Amino acid sequence: MMDKRTLLKLVVLAFGVSILLLVFGYTSGPKIVDEHTIRYVLEQEPSTLDPAKSSTSPEATVQLQLFDGLVRLDDKGEPEAALAKSWNVSEDGTRYTFHLRPNLKWSNGEPLTAYDFEYAWKRTLDPSTGADSAYMLYVLKNGEAFNNEKADRDDVGVEAIDDDTLVVTLEQPTAYFLKLLASHGYYPVNKKVVEANENWANNAETLVSNGPFKLLSWQHNGEMNFVKNEHYWDADEVVTKTMNWPISESQSTRLTLVEGGEADMMVEPPVADQQRLEEAGLLHIGPMLGNYYYLFNVEAEPFTNPDVRKAFSMVINRKEIVKNIVKGGKEEAYAFVPYGMLESNGTEDFREAGSYLVYEDVEQAKELIKEAGYDAKHPLPPITILYNTSEMHKAIAEAIQATWHKAFGADVRLQNQETKVFLANREAGKYQVARASWVADYGDPQNFLEVFSAEDNDSQYHNEDYNELIAQIRSTPDGARRDALMHKAEQMIFDESLVLPLYFTTQPYVSNGTIQNYFWTVLGQVDFKKAYK
Repeated sequence: MMDKRTLLKLVVLAFGVSILLLVFGYTSGPKIVDEHTIRYVLEQEPSTLDPAKSSTSPEATVQLQLFDGLVRLDDKGEPEAALAKSWNVSEDGTRYTFHLRPNLKWSNGEPLTAYDFEYAWKRTLDPSTGADSAYMLYVLKNGEAFNNEKADRDDVGVEAIDDDTLVVTLEQPTAYFLKLLASHGYYPVNKKVVEANENWANNAETLVSNGPFKLLSWQHNGEMNFVKNEHYWDADEVVTKTMNWPISESQSTRLTLVEGGEADMMVEPPVADQQRLEEAGLLHIGPMLGNYYYLFNVEAEPFTNPDVRKAFSMVINRKEIVKNIVKGGKEEAYAFVPYGMLESNGTEDFREAGSYLVYEDVEQAKELIKEAGYDAKHPLPPITILYNTSEMHKAIAEAIQATWHKAFGADVRLQNQETKVFLANREAGKYQVARASWVADYGDPQNFLEVFSAEDNDSQYHNEDYNELIAQIRSTPDGARRDALMHKAEQMIFDESLVLPLYFTTQPYVSNGTIQNYFWTVLGQVDFKKAYK
């Protein structure tokens, strides 16, 4: 028989092993999970968490937990003071002086100062960085010029006067500037960490942040684990100590995790389950300023011809796709800029002030294809639809495949790729037509229209007239004229038939009801800063 001392040793040993397994896991790296842990299923493996280089909504959602900017959006979508305790604005609206909170720190305990903001913003604009977020900083004086190698780093309108004071000079008054400051492109980064390792933001061991949480472990394509950041300036407001985020691109898998009790919340449940989930009180609809569309590569046949692009868009029945495939409170789109952003008069919605810019007409579409030189003797070349792995992306692609075959007799093939590969190929122009979506970085129509002005935009579209129009939008102080220019730019997108719009987005999600006090931003990101279980 075992004596009490030996039994006690075994109990202590077993307890110690259980704690080690709890903290370090079996194979997935360090993690801490208990009944108070927030378990959110992320819908995509982040390519990077570098604020300058990230480009997807899931990446921005992770960054929202890890970083804070000068301001942070509240649950009404309005900017509130974060790392900046206050600011002053010049009479002409072009010069902002931000006063930082005292004793700010990085997640590794090092001091965080105004110089970190100056470094981060100039790094994002530096053309050698290759930052996807650079365009977001074009409102800074000489920001675009520096990014295009037409100005020097020291010419950019951001300067740290001392550790606690940051002076920002804009090209022109920008009404949405404070909202823009809440986006990931304006987060600070730690210079010493960044310059020590170019892949600093790709692993938990090297990632240094400054938000309500810090990354404890990251098993790529598996899960992410977070712990409360004890150095966060507003740590008293952060209730939750741990978060566990499994990662899955499969809608069905994400739902199974929640319904099986292994997670608390997931986004984009399978359409086939939405009615059942709604009846059970588990389905919720969050806001999201965004759109879902198909993108034509204007340098790939047969889509070098704008009339062919137009014809392929005209035969799509958007209502049927939304009703039968997408659901989730989405609304079919006949333009590019979604509802939810106001004109400069502050009362009229930009989308409502505009008009439908694409319409459905199968017979006219067939005529356009004939006029482009395609018929029974000269058929369209094979067409491949590229999309990233997802049940819904596949279902939409199959519906469009069937429609194009029926309307034009087209040989349409489908190709799905893992998201990281898909994004790289789309950016490189290695496709004919591809799935795309855009979720606002900030709440202004300009953010959508700039998609096609970037030199390396995914559609491979280069038009100096369009770029000049965007430049005018950025520099025009008169609100009504700026509205008119933005409507003109959107019309040009459809005159060129660059996109096939499908629907304006929402953020359907499933919650088991255990997480309290979270909210969804208008940009479709969930904020767990003050959440708890």
